[in-house]
Amino acid sequence: MPLDPQAKALLERNAAVPQNPNATLQERRAAMRARPSAPGPAVYRTEDRLLAGPGGPIPVRIYSPVGSGPFPALVWFHGGGWVLGDLEWSEGAARHLCVGANAVVVSVDYRLAPEHRFPAGLEDCYAATIWTVKNGAGWNVDPQRIAVGGDSAGGNLAAAVSLMAREKSGPRIAFQVLVYPVTDRDFTTRSYQDNGVGYGLGKDGMITNWNQYLAKDEDAKNPLAAPLQAKDLRRLPPALVITAEYDPLRDEGNAYAARLKEAGVPVVNTCYDGVTHGFFNQWAVLDKGKAAIAQACGALREAFAKQPVLTR
Repeated sequence: MPLDPQAKALLERNAAVPQNPNATLQERRAAMRARPSAPGPAVYRTEDRLLAGPGGPIPVRIYSPVGSGPFPALVWFHGGGWVLGDLEWSEGAARHLCVGANAVVVSVDYRLAPEHRFPAGLEDCYAATIWTVKNGAGWNVDPQRIAVGGDSAGGNLAAAVSLMAREKSGPRIAFQVLVYPVTDRDFTTRSYQDNGVGYGLGKDGMITNWNQYLAKDEDAKNPLAAPLQAKDLRRLPPALVITAEYDPLRDEGNAYAARLKEAGVPVVNTCYDGVTHGFFNQWAVLDKGKAAIAQACGALREAFAKQPVLTR
């Protein structure tokens, strides 16, 4: 279908902002930090912590909802092509998910590439998930009801954490929220051909992101870097996979959802018509962004309701 009018207006507005094609990665990170973002709803409390990680301290921000609990928890990994993003970038989404899912959200500031290449960031995400299970009681978290999720590169990391947890026999993950996830290094898909230029996220940018993320070329065949490469997707957590029509990552996200279904994993796969990559975080100006966040929150509530609640 045609571009959603709100998405079209946003693309035009962004295109009118002068861009420096020669900006360094550090300049791009600074520009992202300086970009204003919608604040998201109020939560009961937030707390910044440093967790012990495999490569040093891992910054996290913990969002707690109103109520007595014990609460389920969502460990959330931000997007940014593995090279951009931080706790501030994911602040609004984390607040929406905390309130809408009535869950503690642990937002993870994992190590970024190219300074820290695969699997450094993934190891941080997995370590933060384990920490949430083992230490979440301090935030009234029920360790039996833990989900993981993320958008774009964060969706990639959430899928990979789920694979790691299965291979390492823990921790148990109740659900995964994969928002337009990166699942394969394949630039030949129809969605890359159709949407690789002019819709925000571009093919050239994704090629650069992959080159900066991977330590060596053969890592592209590693399921922990490219989950669609996994031979076996059985015994993984139920999933919500959200994709966008005008997104170069659309086909690989939909393909991963199809592979999960083939493996017997309960999956809901929704492709939002007329919108581009990043729409989930653009709820302030896109109605379909609001709808996608509401869908994610509803899916989490439903998944957590199916799990036995911790009794004290």
